[in-house]
Amino acid sequence: MRTYFLGIDGGGSKCRASLCTEDGHIVGRGIAGTANPFQSVSRTIESITASVAAALGDAGLAESHLQGTHAGVGLAGVNLPALYRKIADWPHGFASMHLTTDLEIACYGAHNGPDGAVIVAGTGSGAFVSVNGQRRIYGAHGFSFGDTASGAWLGHQAVRAVLVANDGLGPSTALSEALEEIVGGCGVTMVERMMTSTPRDFARLAPTVFDAAGADDAVATAIVGEGAAYLDRTAERLWEHDPPRMSLLGGLRELYASYLSPATLERLSPPAAEPDAGALLYVRTKVLGDDGPVAGPSAGSTG
Repeated sequence: MRTYFLGIDGGGSKCRASLCTEDGHIVGRGIAGTANPFQSVSRTIESITASVAAALGDAGLAESHLQGTHAGVGLAGVNLPALYRKIADWPHGFASMHLTTDLEIACYGAHNGPDGAVIVAGTGSGAFVSVNGQRRIYGAHGFSFGDTASGAWLGHQAVRAVLVANDGLGPSTALSEALEEIVGGCGVTMVERMMTSTPRDFARLAPTVFDAAGADDAVATAIVGEGAAYLDRTAERLWEHDPPRMSLLGGLRELYASYLSPATLERLSPPAAEPDAGALLYVRTKVLGDDGPVAGPSAGSTG
């Protein structure tokens, strides 16, 4: 049976899978829902399974090809040992599975190899640096304990500010009208409608916070400014490890650009590739000792 490699990038918003041949040509891609075991291990496995099935279908391959496929899986949340073990013990059906954090595969993708540093600001947030085999994670503590500057954090901070303003205990803000329209209520009604919200739900409010900050709303500007200052401090800490390159990644990358300090911006490098490509490079390195970049879609791919 022909050998294939899967690169899987799972986070708080979605799970992406890329399938490539042994010579590194991508032949299929798939996407599914959230894949953060910190939120739900079962949902994570469902999303991985769905994204892999979509990638196989995109490549025109049957499920039986999983037996000849090596998977590199980068997930949010598996920096916690208990969650790592739960995913590692999953009877996946791949020829082999090489599990690591979403931050490490992001680093592999951003720098076409293991060495470098990344700051990720998406639904969640975290940072990673690897230099000469020495690796360190900063942040990535999950929504309940941190994720400062993330989309979920921005949305949560905005809701809190609106509730305080509604009680007359904090400054008024344009966020009140904007969030009340999105949520469909204010005060206790807003709390009731968002009491079971996930990080992904809060993250959907992040663009509204940036819009209000762009319109000079003081409360929104303070929230975004706090997030940007955290990213600046994180960058300073990462540079202490002397990585060869550093990249800012995630869905909020462009939105934060005008709020970061010049010292941070001038030292950032654009990412070479996306995290799912990093996952492919990661697994190929583990299985083949191959540290070359993955090629683009082959002529026969519909991905």
